[in-house]
Amino acid sequence: MTIQEKQQEIINDFEFLEDWEQKYEYIIDLGKGLKPMAEDKKTEENLIKGCQSQVWISPDFREGKLYFDVDSDGILPKGIVALLASVYSGHPVEEILSSDFKFIEEIGLREFLSPSRANGLAAMTKQIKFYAVAYQLKS
Repeated sequence: MTIQEKQQEIINDFEFLEDWEQKYEYIIDLGKGLKPMAEDKKTEENLIKGCQSQVWISPDFREGKLYFDVDSDGILPKGIVALLASVYSGHPVEEILSSDFKFIEEIGLREFLSPSRANGLAAMTKQIKFYAVAYQLKS
């Protein structure tokens, strides 16, 4: 499944959720579904700057694709970073770089978040693109 198809699937899922309480639960459930990140990956280097909570994104480039191991100490940020990883992990860097984060606007997530959490979301998306650029330069 392409990044665009994954984004559309999330947009479709959110259309069936009636209010923000249900959408909030959906996001939190995504975070609960994450396997715990190994403690040795919870480094300063993998810590996302600009997030209200501690959020880690650890990249792994293998077989031409970029994978993201993610975690957070907050339930909502953990769900948000899990959502991003579910969309962008496992794709070639070129696909990640040519994609956008428009689906976040389409599901209304940015509007739902407080300004500080919206800044954290922006920092997460920026870091995903940064990792893709870095691995593109390595290959």
